Amino acid sequence: MAQPTGMNVRLDRQDPYLRVDAVNVYVRDLDRSLDFYLNKLGFHLALDTRLESGQRLVAVAPPDGTTVLRLIAPHPDSEQYKLIGQPTPIVFLTEDVVAKFGEWSKRGVRLRTPRLRRIKHPRDPAAEEPPVWGGVFTRFEDIDGNTFSLVGFDEVSHALEAQRTAIAEKLESERRAAQELEIARMVQARLFPQTLPPFGALDYAGVCVQARQVGGDYYDFLNLGQDRLGLVVGDIAGKGIAAALLMANLQANLRSQCAIALEHPQRFLESVNQLFYENTIESAYATLFFAEYDARSRRLRYANCGHLPGLVLRSDSRVDKLTSTATVLGLFKEWDCSIGESSLAPGDTLVLYTDGVTEAFNDREEEFGESRLIDSLRRHRNQKAQALLDCILDDVNKFSSGEQRDDITLLVAKCGGT
Repeated sequence: MAQPTGMNVRLDRQDPYLRVDAVNVYVRDLDRSLDFYLNKLGFHLALDTRLESGQRLVAVAPPDGTTVLRLIAPHPDSEQYKLIGQPTPIVFLTEDVVAKFGEWSKRGVRLRTPRLRRIKHPRDPAAEEPPVWGGVFTRFEDIDGNTFSLVGFDEVSHALEAQRTAIAEKLESERRAAQELEIARMVQARLFPQTLPPFGALDYAGVCVQARQVGGDYYDFLNLGQDRLGLVVGDIAGKGIAAALLMANLQANLRSQCAIALEHPQRFLESVNQLFYENTIESAYATLFFAEYDARSRRLRYANCGHLPGLVLRSDSRVDKLTSTATVLGLFKEWDCSIGESSLAPGDTLVLYTDGVTEAFNDREEEFGESRLIDSLRRHRNQKAQALLDCILDDVNKFSSGEQRDDITLLVAKCGGT
């Protein structure tokens, strides 16, 4: 006896999909029969429609099966009408005949008392002693007297119990995985800055909107002392748990080494690259934008390690792009970095971001792109840093209006004062 299954669709297409679709049951009145099959037997309505000819098509199905019964009310003068009330070759399979017998009996279904049978196993008739397997058998009638068989076999019951056990184990495994992922999400959320201490006339904020529960985007603000603030945005290659673990590794490297960033930013980043290279697999890498802002001189020193250009919107609406000064972190043991310089004067705004912003797609597969980001930045430039972030995110969401494909990270620093 084959293990009962639902609709099994083979992905390899080597064998075309095939199953029994429907068998005919002849009845006198469709509505009366529908009431019997749906309300007494607990079947589901599979089809109830009318053809252009006016003929009504009705079909029902047992709760756990793919074959349906097509109920047909033939003309009283037809040959099919004579088949109403006769035994049918239709056999229903259940794991517990006795339980189903009791359930249906209470609803008024006419059944015969179940009988226990011991039958030789059909799989190996040539064996010296073919195994025996238990079977319980009964018959029942519908409202028109059509007779059906209801059978149960030990092997089916065992197979169903094994399926239930496997499903329960799978659900428990999925529950544990979801719980662990939620814990990972909460842990990663704590890796982002939790407070933003005042920093002179600089109004700054950051946000990361992950496409999954955890991801590989990273932003940070590092207090470097002596009125200097480090602004960091990074993007780990990959997604999900693996990227999140690498993101945590990069964050730890940056924070542990940032003490030397003040006087030696080049050496600081070389040390970060070395640690990242040594502690990750060969294919792991990250793009990174590190900027150090000196509040006294309003000088901005930066290193763009294979990241998207930083944007500085000047007070006169010009935009300066802070392009790459080094290659990505983590791929090369021998790694060199140059430091670029700019300024952040009153009225200027610095924006750092990941490709989840510029590579957000709309329904026409168009990218949000750098030009739309700059346009959004100009339109909302008078907002405070956090409000500016919210406005840009809103523009990205309105543009894409679909499933978020990648993590979105934005960092904004606005220079006030005179």
